[in-house]
Order: sequence, then structure tokens, then C-alpha cells
Amino acid sequence: MANDRISTSITAEAAHQRAADLIAAVPSALAAFRCPLCNRDFGSYDALIAHYGAEHPTSVLPVTVTLDLNGKLCDLLIEPHWTLQRTLQFRLGLTGAKHMCDRGVCGSCTVIADGRPILACQVLAVELEDVKIQTVEGIAADPKWKPLIDAYCKWDAMQCGYCTPGFLVTAKALLDRNPHPSEQDCKEALAGNICICGTYPRHSQAILEAAMKIA
Repeated sequence: MANDRISTSITAEAAHQRAADLIAAVPSALAAFRCPLCNRDFGSYDALIAHYGAEHPTSVLPVTVTLDLNGKLCDLLIEPHWTLQRTLQFRLGLTGAKHMCDRGVCGSCTVIADGRPILACQVLAVELEDVKIQTVEGIAADPKWKPLIDAYCKWDAMQCGYCTPGFLVTAKALLDRNPHPSEQDCKEALAGNICICGTYPRHSQAILEAAMKIA
């Protein structure tokens, strides 16, 4: 049993460091402007525009966007129809916001935007400039929220774990606006998150325990 506790502690620290490393690896500036159609790199956005005009005149031009992500500004080149979830996964390597239903009904892609939980599969990345975005990686990298993650592990509030990031992000948003929620508050806040494994009773237990420690 003692060895199990030590292993869990090491794993938690490793996960915390992994989240911090992922955030640090997010590029803050564009080093090259790559054409997604022919994979050629250009030194400036103007050069990419000229390339599109000459070789892809009927195609939609990629756009540049600056996102305030987990407290870090990052410049990105994306296609204008890309959702935030796709941008996080395929441009930034942040896979916590899961691609699941892609219809805005499961909550697995939840992130926090200006303090409010939103569904990353239902909003375009280009719509979120000047918006402070926080993902589950940002929460995991912040020591303040370790009690929430620990409580989720203690109460087995996950099985396959695929939906867990969305639950954690929603729970964090709840505790931001209500540091002392009731069990009913927890249930209402998590009503938009679906767990196919059926771990629903455990989530409220985990959140209520974490709320006392965080407060």
C-alpha cells in the first residue's frame, strides 16, 4: 500500500510537470508561414498571400490569429473555419479538450473563456482574440487546483478518462464563481457534461472535497 501511494504521488507530480511543459512549448510567435495546400514555407504573411494569389487563387486564404491561452499570447496561422478544439489539438498540441461528439452536446471539449465554460468544438478560433482562454492543461499546471485533480483521483470520478478533462474544466469554472457549492450546484454545473461510463455521483463528491481544501 505504501508503494502504491508513492507511485501515485510521483505520477501526479509528473502529470503536473507535463502540463507545464506543454504550455511552455506553445509557440508565442510564428517562425514560418506554411501553405497548407503545398506545404511550402514563407518568411512573411504577405509572401504567403502572394503565393495564394499566384498558385491557389480560388482557395480560402489562411488567417493569422493571436490567442491568450493559459496566460500566454501565441500567434497562429490557421484556416478561418477551424474550431478552437481543432486549433488546440493540431496547431498547439494541447489535446485535453477532446474531440468527441463535435456537436456541442457532450462537454468533453470544454475550456474556460473569460471565466465562462464554453465548448471548443462550437466556436471558431478566430472569434476568440482578446479573450482569455484556459484549458485543462493550464489548470493542471497551477498548484492551486491540485486538490481538485487529487479529489477526482481519490473518488474514482473517471473510468476511461476521455470525458474527464471537460468535467474538470467545468468544475474549476464552478469553483471560480462559487467557492462553496452545494451538491445541487455541482449537479447543475455539470449537467452539460456526459460520461458514458456513468461516474456522475462521484463528481459532486470530488468537487465538494476539493472546494474545502482550495478555500
